[in-house]
Amino acid sequence: MAIKRIMVIGAGQMGGGIAQVAAQTGFEVVLNDIDRAFIDKRLAFIGGLLDKNVAKGRMTEEDKAATLARLIPSTDLKDAADVDFVVEAATENLAVKEKIFRILDEVARPDVILASNTSSLPITELAAVTGRPELVIGMHFMNPVPVMKLVEVIRGIATSDATYATVKELAETMGKVPVEVNDYPGFISNRVLMPMINEAIYCVYEGVAEPEAIDTVMKLGMNHPMGPLTLADFIGLDTCLAIMEVLYEGFADSKYRPCPLLRKMVKAGWLGRKSGKGFFDYSS
Repeated sequence: MAIKRIMVIGAGQMGGGIAQVAAQTGFEVVLNDIDRAFIDKRLAFIGGLLDKNVAKGRMTEEDKAATLARLIPSTDLKDAADVDFVVEAATENLAVKEKIFRILDEVARPDVILASNTSSLPITELAAVTGRPELVIGMHFMNPVPVMKLVEVIRGIATSDATYATVKELAETMGKVPVEVNDYPGFISNRVLMPMINEAIYCVYEGVAEPEAIDTVMKLGMNHPMGPLTLADFIGLDTCLAIMEVLYEGFADSKYRPCPLLRKMVKAGWLGRKSGKGFFDYSS
């Protein structure tokens, strides 16, 4: 089946990025969220990014207009009845995602692949709430989606070879580099990244050094483009905590125990960039 029309569920940072890249590639994109105002805000943001691309000579005004014309707002999951592929990028909560997948399974055509952009939740469990587990897969894009090349393609226990092959080809068509991963907590990216961030937080918690010093060591000593604490603030400390909880619960191993300081900061509402304060101050 040729994929021409894609639904992206969730008009947040990740969903909006996926929708933008898919539309720039030439796909019709149904961008779904529960709030039309939220979709309109995301479309305006995408328009601003495309304006910058035009100003830098990366695309023409005609290409920009064509990309925006391919983005179709939707506030009803029943619109999945008319698409060839679905990528869910809703909040990182298993119960929320399972509810969405149950609805999609009823609405979407029986041959349509249902992909999740989850960064840590089990694809096998999402697949199990549908009647098409062989057509359920993980498609974990990196943030910011228009810039980052990697897509983790996560196979649940029932995911078919044909489904994997289709998603791999789709990722490549969108200009991404797909990497095949099996369904374990955190996959590859967050299983490696989040414990590093958590350990950096422990260094703050135990008084080893100040956040700026820790980030400087990792940037200048390990050649990381961004320090782990700056990255944690960028991701969102609530998201970091949620992923660490998935790892801790999934492996039942104390090495994944979230740092108490991370829990305390999340409870205080110090979530990083999006709240104006995390390990660094973003209020000014």
